[in-house]
Amino acid sequence: MTKQSSKPLGINSRRGGRHERPAAPQAQKQTPLLSGVQTGTDLLALRAQLARAEKASRRAPTPLPARAVRAAPVKAQREAELVGIATDDFSLSRAHTRLRDAVYDARYHLCPHAIGHARAEGFLEHDIINVLLCGRVRAVYPEDRRWLVCGSFEACGIALPLHVVVQDHRDGHLDIVTAFVPRHPHHIISRARLAVMLRYDDEQIRVRTSTPGAKAGARGRGRWKR
Repeated sequence: MTKQSSKPLGINSRRGGRHERPAAPQAQKQTPLLSGVQTGTDLLALRAQLARAEKASRRAPTPLPARAVRAAPVKAQREAELVGIATDDFSLSRAHTRLRDAVYDARYHLCPHAIGHARAEGFLEHDIINVLLCGRVRAVYPEDRRWLVCGSFEACGIALPLHVVVQDHRDGHLDIVTAFVPRHPHHIISRARLAVMLRYDDEQIRVRTSTPGAKAGARGRGRWKR
């Protein structure tokens, strides 16, 4: 009788006196080589890209340094006109808040001086109210408790500037002192100029009698000398 082995067949089978091992797949042997080649290609491409970017930066012209913009100096006469006028952001925002609250609550009065300007220059009351709501407070006159509000109104399809002067009372009511179309829309009116504009604000009719002069078409005054 022959003795049978307890080991399974095919594990340590001998062929020619040598142990036979399973052959490794060919793809596993080539994978590390392919990955190394791909990494080297990526490094070469990156170096070439960096070299091209460096050459392009050298060829690019050097930008000129930006010049500092100097603000135009304020004239001495203009500084004298702005004395007593507050133009800081805190005063303007506070005045604008009080202005809108008074207009929304209908705590305002339209003075005859503003009505006269409206009739003469072609704007209406709703144009003034629109400037108070959508305009911008440009200046605050603390001594007179007045504000200068700048805006615009539309006439015949053309937007025209409109300035409104408002006086603030301590009880929360506002007086729309005057409204006019300015010659210089971005110019803040001085207190002296504003006083000259409002010299007829006392609602008194002043009469001026003019002396009779020469007739129309006459070359001079008086009679001809012989």
